[in-house]
Amino acid sequence: MSSAQFVRPARASDVDTVVDVQVASWRAVYGALLPEDVADALGGEEAREQFREQWTAALQSPPTSRHRLVVSTDEVGGVRTVTGFAAFGPAGDPDVWPATDAEVFALHVDPDRARQGHGSRLVNACVDHLVDDGFTTVHVWVPEADNALRAFFEASGWRPDGARREIDMGRLLPMVRLHAAISR
Repeated sequence: MSSAQFVRPARASDVDTVVDVQVASWRAVYGALLPEDVADALGGEEAREQFREQWTAALQSPPTSRHRLVVSTDEVGGVRTVTGFAAFGPAGDPDVWPATDAEVFALHVDPDRARQGHGSRLVNACVDHLVDDGFTTVHVWVPEADNALRAFFEASGWRPDGARREIDMGRLLPMVRLHAAISR
């Protein structure tokens, strides 16, 4: 790992880059699972504005002090760039306990920067913060179909906990919930 690569709290100035990473990552992870018009719309100005508003609100007024948005960075040609991000906090599903169960709401790495350790650093940062906040289990929702995001989490030791749902992304997209025990 390069000493130029690290994870830090997101800043307001990171929001546009977070949106860029989200769009590129969603296209890479979800693109083949979505109708073509929906996949194309992900990068449109309307979708990008919704994402900007979402991440700006997450930074300016998070729902609790235990909700966080962090970014992974790398130095390229003397310029520090955001390579990925993660959002996490107390789990919101009705079958979990938000006092001890956390959720990674989003974890995305720029597809051009994948497999360089950024995702692992983001997961480790999430877990460090969540353990400090007293959580003992962490969950994440991923597409049920084979995809890079699910493979990444499962390679990191996360396992399905039996929960399933479908989200409407222009067609119903089956999702599974993975979980991992966390502690010091």
